[in-house]
Amino acid sequence: MLTLRTQNTSLNSMSPNWKSLFFLLLLQLFKLCFSKSQPFTSSSSNSDLQFPCKPPHHSSYPFCNTSLPITTRAQSLISLLTLREKIQQLSNNASAIPRLGIPPYEWWSESLHGIATNGPGVSFNGTIPSATSFPQVIVTAAAFNRTLWSLIGSAIAVEARSMYNLGQAGLTFWAPNINIFRDPRWGRGQETPGEDPMVASAYAIEFVNGFQGGNWGITHDGFGERRVLEGHDGGSDDGLMLSACCKHFTAYDLELWGNFSRYSFNAVVSEQDLEDTYQPPFRSCIQQGKASCLMCSYNAVNGVPACAQKDLLDKARNEWGFKGYITSDCDAVATVYEYQNYTTSSEDAVADVLKAGMDINCGTFLLRHTLSTIKKGKVQEEDIDKALLNLFSVQLRLGLFDGDPRNGQFGSLGPKDVCTSEHKALALEATRQGIVLLKNDKKFLPLEKGVDFSLAVIGPLANNASLLGGGYTGIPCSSKGLFEGLQEYTKRALYAAGCLDVPCKSRAGFREAIHTVKMADFVVIVVGLDLTQEREDHDRVSLLLPGKQMALVSSVAAASKEPVILVLTGGGPLDVTFAKEDPRIASILWIGYPGESGGRALAEVLFGDFNPGGRLPMTWYPESFTNIPMNDMNMRADPSQGYPGRTYRFYTGSRLYGFGDGLSYSKFTYNIVSAPKKLRLSRPLKVDSSRNVLHQAGDTLDYLHIDEVISCDSLRFFVEITVTNIGDMDGGHTVMLFSRMTKVVKGAPKQQLIGFNRVHTGSYKSTATSILVDPCTHFSFANDYGEWILPLGDHRLMVGDIEHTVSIEIN
Repeated sequence: MLTLRTQNTSLNSMSPNWKSLFFLLLLQLFKLCFSKSQPFTSSSSNSDLQFPCKPPHHSSYPFCNTSLPITTRAQSLISLLTLREKIQQLSNNASAIPRLGIPPYEWWSESLHGIATNGPGVSFNGTIPSATSFPQVIVTAAAFNRTLWSLIGSAIAVEARSMYNLGQAGLTFWAPNINIFRDPRWGRGQETPGEDPMVASAYAIEFVNGFQGGNWGITHDGFGERRVLEGHDGGSDDGLMLSACCKHFTAYDLELWGNFSRYSFNAVVSEQDLEDTYQPPFRSCIQQGKASCLMCSYNAVNGVPACAQKDLLDKARNEWGFKGYITSDCDAVATVYEYQNYTTSSEDAVADVLKAGMDINCGTFLLRHTLSTIKKGKVQEEDIDKALLNLFSVQLRLGLFDGDPRNGQFGSLGPKDVCTSEHKALALEATRQGIVLLKNDKKFLPLEKGVDFSLAVIGPLANNASLLGGGYTGIPCSSKGLFEGLQEYTKRALYAAGCLDVPCKSRAGFREAIHTVKMADFVVIVVGLDLTQEREDHDRVSLLLPGKQMALVSSVAAASKEPVILVLTGGGPLDVTFAKEDPRIASILWIGYPGESGGRALAEVLFGDFNPGGRLPMTWYPESFTNIPMNDMNMRADPSQGYPGRTYRFYTGSRLYGFGDGLSYSKFTYNIVSAPKKLRLSRPLKVDSSRNVLHQAGDTLDYLHIDEVISCDSLRFFVEITVTNIGDMDGGHTVMLFSRMTKVVKGAPKQQLIGFNRVHTGSYKSTATSILVDPCTHFSFANDYGEWILPLGDHRLMVGDIEHTVSIEIN
């Protein structure tokens, strides 16, 4: 039986529309997996299509023999190459090997939230002119819906394979970005799942599994663990539909701030923070997601460039079990020598990264300097062979050397599978679920449908769909601006930009905006960020609205007959304290970068056709936070230095909105139906009791090192929760279960998310859900040495305003 992973999201807890979409996508995947349809044929003849192992002249090599093991085939190919041919494979633009019938291959394609134009491996100049543009990752993360994340990965994969079959994309894509959104100024925070390592880990697992083909033939045991059904690959270490790449490894979250640039930045990170904040998403992406690619970042970590840090890359392969290839970020090998001055020669830079375990360089540095490095004896040809083994193994798992791809499992995919109604519906659903309602005084929203009123839509972002895609965007199937979406709900819609553009450096358009507002019954103001304010290579210096946007909002609110609705765009947090406190601004919504369905999704929310249920995946700090140096990588607060810490887990300062904040048109209450009060560990334990006491301010707290606990599995339990909707509207809602220690312990998080489920609950009805708790993971934290420890005694579980105490004791 084919089973699609749904994690803890019960089908019974889905909304009717979401359930219907789910089954439509499931049917599409089922057909793809088992159909015997004819291969897709393009206008090109079979002889024009270039692929390795093409008969009759190049199909008899051992590396073309699909009955042989992957490693044997890869080693056979390596043995046939000359040294110069080997070196020509160490760049993202791998050269052809004509004598073996191997065409060139471009490793660099991008698929962050849809097929993107950033990488040279993708072209929309062909039979397929566009692809589904899903909301930016930070918006999708706000849905807190694992099933949604997985389905998006699968949908993008189908479109990518379709484009590959037409020569418009590769098979290796450099996504997702799973760095922690540590600082609100970071220009690429929009690309990530947010600030929480648990959420980033969950997103990585779901997206990568879906993208690489893991949605076929996978089910779960009682504790949510994956196991592969007999007869299905399901994302195993062998066959791949596509290759996903977890980036940027590691502690990368600064573009250009002050005198600090990502190309030369040295991230000074404690072992404690590295272990329990920066590394968990990558560990999960590799161990549970089975990612086949890892990208090392530009920055140095504690003085050593990430791509040259052998212990870092060895940890991924030897400790976490990574099986795939490691690529540098683009020109990150050149920066080792040219920007970071870590080596004194180009050859030393080449030697350091290859010996560290990097396999391929995005850029030309290895092409230009590897031969001289070998001649100087700094690396051996065997070092090149190790890299090629990893590279060719992934290509073989992708089926690149299995002959005509149109005869393979995915050969039937073509234009009909791109921009499908199912994919566009999924993009719309993702945007709906990700919109966050932050303020709604006196239940001002939703607006009443079917009533003849005029609506003024103000703002430079309200009528330009091209500004709503975010970074790493492709060419959308079709997109509607916000104004266009709202026009579908009211015939009397008026528009004025107010500002000439997003930077809004003058009040030139204010008069027109105010005039427009005075003619309307209701007003929607759309302001915030676009890629002129935050992007790759560009961090923000302020958390306030750009330019004179704040003045525009206040002026419009003062002129309006009724309180106004404020819609905020962009990936980074904004200090809109003025709007939060202004009674003339009734409602505030954050839509991020909503993608091609933004206009329709926002209209549905404003007019009540969709009940908002998104939650912020990051803390919204006040403007004063910009006094904190962005280059300070410490997560924990240090009161002695006036340092407030970072993210909801450690931050001690004031905040505008918190991680997990988000309102609904309904109200939800919780009840913990079932959870243990005590967990007992039986001796013997692998423990040296003399080491296991934390000393602080005259108090002691016993704890165990995680590796001393013989069976963590025996401690796991489910928390059974009932969610009740006591409002007048059906709605989706994310149940978030947090834990914290009852005692204040140095280094421990203030609280941390340990599980979440998105459920749909009817008006005045209840929904049951359960969340798995693994005390060895969820009640532990890293000590100063980066060692995971489990404190004994009381731990508090929290869902909403309901708390439950679980005590861990040793018999």
